[in-house]
Amino acid sequence: MIHQYKFDKLNIVLDVASGSIHLVDDIAYDVIALFEDAKKEEVVNKIYEKYKSESVSLKEVQNCYNQVLELKNNGTLFSEDNFAPIAQTLKNKSKGIVKALCLHVAHTCNLNCSYCFASQGKYQGERAVMSLEVGKRALDFLIENSGTRRNLEVDFFGGEPLMNFQMIKNLVAYARKIEKKHNKNFRFTLTTNGVLIDDDVIDFANKEMSNVVLSLDGRKEVHDKFRVDYAGKGSYDKIVPKFQELVKRRNNQNYYMRGTFTHNNPDFLEDIKEMLNLGFTELSMEPVVCAPNDPSALTKEDLEIALKQYEDLAHLLIERKKEGKPFTFYHYMIDLNDGPCIYKRVSGCGSGTEYMAVTPWGDLYPCHQFVGEEEFKLGDIYNGVTNTAKQEEFSKVNVYAHEECRDCWARLYCSGGCAANAYHATKSITGIYKDGCTLFKKRMECAIAVQIADMIEE
Repeated sequence: MIHQYKFDKLNIVLDVASGSIHLVDDIAYDVIALFEDAKKEEVVNKIYEKYKSESVSLKEVQNCYNQVLELKNNGTLFSEDNFAPIAQTLKNKSKGIVKALCLHVAHTCNLNCSYCFASQGKYQGERAVMSLEVGKRALDFLIENSGTRRNLEVDFFGGEPLMNFQMIKNLVAYARKIEKKHNKNFRFTLTTNGVLIDDDVIDFANKEMSNVVLSLDGRKEVHDKFRVDYAGKGSYDKIVPKFQELVKRRNNQNYYMRGTFTHNNPDFLEDIKEMLNLGFTELSMEPVVCAPNDPSALTKEDLEIALKQYEDLAHLLIERKKEGKPFTFYHYMIDLNDGPCIYKRVSGCGSGTEYMAVTPWGDLYPCHQFVGEEEFKLGDIYNGVTNTAKQEEFSKVNVYAHEECRDCWARLYCSGGCAANAYHATKSITGIYKDGCTLFKKRMECAIAVQIADMIEE
């Protein structure tokens, strides 16, 4: 299976199974499009008729066809996908091994964002904060279930995790105390809305956090429409100077600004430009996840706008790189030479198996987006996974478990997508969140084009 598309003057051809990417001229692009549906003579004659007025000879077209045939014979074009039969075997390699936890250290928040999937941090339940005892037990659970894996990931999440900052500090100190004993290395991430950032938070984050995720929706009027406190006052003016100071003292690395675009701002490129104007260069902009009847939900018209925004964003990335003012967009971070191994491409994110979320009282869920939905409770950090049937469902989720993915050119880039988004859209973790797929495929086309443009420039 191949996927062909044009980006500006680039003719790009992806070979899905091998991962090969070809940059070709117009003649080769057209030959490839006809290659599998017609015999050589028919393809050559048709392409020759199209290009002979441009002084292209029959011999040149024949040579082009032969080169395409050579690529096919070499396994880099029209290659067979042989991964489906071994997908479950690959997935089973990590069975019983937990590599990451999302610790919900605060089921409460000091902001009242209307589009919040976590019900303003409460996750459909009561407000709560995690105790140090629960946090310690969560880390012990991770170590006990991590096998021989050395590097372990822990995300401090909420609500707003800084509402339980002293516990986070104490828990990190505990982790540093025990990690060498067990031959482990903890990597911590903090996600914050920024309201409570001060010098203590900055110093601690820059010492202990491998990454910091900062929530900013971009333009002041966009951010302040949704990200408000309980008095209805916007948070932009309060948090932006704090974010700037944190990033400055972090040497402008190992962080990213995470924005959300909704029905209110499908023109999210303007928000990215605002972040750049503020001095931020590690950026992300996520489509809102909410019910279709929610006022923030993206409409069909919004999706069309967003698709164009991704193209314009790609152009901006290319232009800024040439000007010596590069920036990073999270969804365009792909490595065409040494990208994810086939295990990761087939197996997906590992929610419910390799990765779990922990509530303030120690319950286990497949990921943060399932927390509060009782049928997805897997067990707890004291007794381990007791809902083995539900975990077994997640252990069988790989890219080929999604019927719609089997014929999709982007399947080995998205690995089947987000199980939570699929469930909330279709009530099945092997379903498909169609709008998410549409946006993802456009992002991948643009990301690949940006990488190719960089290679050409270099």
